[in-house]
Amino acid sequence: MKTMTYEVSNELGIHARPAAVLAQACVGMQSQITITCGDKTANAANVLEVLALHAVKGSVLEFRAEGGDEDEALEKIRWLLYEKLRNHLTNPKLLKIAFFGTKDYDRMYFSELAKDRGPGTYNCDIKYFRCRLTPETANLGAGFDAVCIFVNDECPREAVEILKEGGVKLILLRCAGFNNVDLQAAKECGIKVARVPAYSPYAVAEHAISILMEANRRLHKAVNKVKDNNFALSGLLGLDLHNKVAGIIGTGKIGQCMARICKGFGMTVIAWDAYENEALVKEGLLTYVTKDELFERSDLISLHAPLIMGEKGTYHLIDADAIRKMKDTAMLVNTARGGLIDTEALIEALKKGKFHAVALDVYEGEDSNVYTDRSDDFLNNDITARLQMFPNVVLTSHQAFFTREALQSIAAETLENARNFNEGKPLGAAECKA
Repeated sequence: MKTMTYEVSNELGIHARPAAVLAQACVGMQSQITITCGDKTANAANVLEVLALHAVKGSVLEFRAEGGDEDEALEKIRWLLYEKLRNHLTNPKLLKIAFFGTKDYDRMYFSELAKDRGPGTYNCDIKYFRCRLTPETANLGAGFDAVCIFVNDECPREAVEILKEGGVKLILLRCAGFNNVDLQAAKECGIKVARVPAYSPYAVAEHAISILMEANRRLHKAVNKVKDNNFALSGLLGLDLHNKVAGIIGTGKIGQCMARICKGFGMTVIAWDAYENEALVKEGLLTYVTKDELFERSDLISLHAPLIMGEKGTYHLIDADAIRKMKDTAMLVNTARGGLIDTEALIEALKKGKFHAVALDVYEGEDSNVYTDRSDDFLNNDITARLQMFPNVVLTSHQAFFTREALQSIAAETLENARNFNEGKPLGAAECKA
């Protein structure tokens, strides 16, 4: 265990922005970091706990690191505190943001991080709307500098042009995907688009393996059988993952996390990506192969690629031809974007007995269901109904991202993008360009 002390000298104390940056950094550290301020203690990786310390100017904080990178962790924290808590001389204008598709869990982090005003803060004012952004609701953005949207919002050319007329200059995506925004229209209208490239790759990869194992071992069926006092094992036969071949499509941060999880199961990992990462090969994590070889060899295929439309894009990457090349006992999991799989081709294959297991957190045709409570409605979504009739298919509600760490990261990174724009700084890897 290593410790260090720090006296807060900033006039605003440990306000939301340094708290968010600190928490983000601590999430990625091997060591567990705790902070003590007077009689209060906080997990440094939890921004709400850090803010609850109410550390003002003059407060003395004790940081305690326990784990594999104690010295490096404390040194990084020391640098972050110096860099993010310096007293800033400039005071940029308040950035007004219209926040669409609001849920209670969004407010939990965004409201806390956006409440500070003044130099060095995120310096924004958020108005929440429960409705999604669509061409019909885009006029609500009038008078705002920016809009903040999610995966189930719709921002085609018509909506972009309405936003421009209303004075919007920035579209903030609180997600990694950007296929729901017409980037060419945004470029023509002079509107910047920024996303969150990687909020929590662990959250998505862990969900992928969770629902894959549920489908593989028929856990959804097993739980219901036991509730009915039925302890027979019929219909529950699964497959070992050990010594099987895992095929990872897309080797960005999420794909890498999934590859490491599969490696931990004792699987051989092969991968395909339009842009190969040789460092992963040198590390011994995976081997790159062609798409056809991946389809033919893999026992498990996990999708982690972005949805890119047009020629040579990834739309319907898994189509009838790709499915024919797969083993009849293959397992397929998608936590990326629904459009990567041709759902009609998948359903036809399932009817013929293809696939041991299919696990979908996203699927083509899910849009009307996403984040909506339809428990009192008749199930009128034909695709959802047909997928649910297969005992080897598990569906979840676009929730792979849904962990506390991911929500914290999404809020912090989104507001960091807003601040960079407001202060005229580059958006970097967050910027989406046509």
